Amino acid sequence: MDPNTFWTLIADARARASDAGAVASEAAALLAARPPAEIVAAQQVLWDLLTHSYRNPLWAAAYLINGGCSDDGFDYFRGWLLTQGRSVFESALADPDSLAASPAVVAAAESGAELECEAALNIAWDAHLRATGMKLPEDAFTIDYPELDPDWDFDFDDGAELAARLPRLAALFAA
Repeated sequence: MDPNTFWTLIADARARASDAGAVASEAAALLAARPPAEIVAAQQVLWDLLTHSYRNPLWAAAYLINGGCSDDGFDYFRGWLLTQGRSVFESALADPDSLAASPAVVAAAESGAELECEAALNIAWDAHLRATGMKLPEDAFTIDYPELDPDWDFDFDDGAELAARLPRLAALFAA
């Protein structure tokens, strides 16, 4: 499986479901219909995308959107972001402040809902279990997180700094 095929899988799941958890479930069901080797390969693609999105600017955006963001919370936020599709995902990586235009983010600002999807991290795991009755092999993937950007190494509770760096999100989530 390659990233394009993975994103097609997510797009097909999004066509069948609307909320993040349902998209993850649909993606797992669609993936389960593929050969086991492809399911295993999907796990690496998923974690490569999560690794690529492991960036301080996106973490700061998640912090604003969710009213705080732990290590696990950032994983779950990036899982949610995956379920939004390739265009939203790539736009958020290029400019995390662009998330202020997302209808889901606007709705979260109005309702106070957190944007997380732990189930997205398990798409390949769930598909493999469904297809084979077995857990993914222990060596199915590797994670090599990059160093975080030192230019974004500041206290995310510093509202003025966040507003200067992510002005649209800060305005949307202003108390």
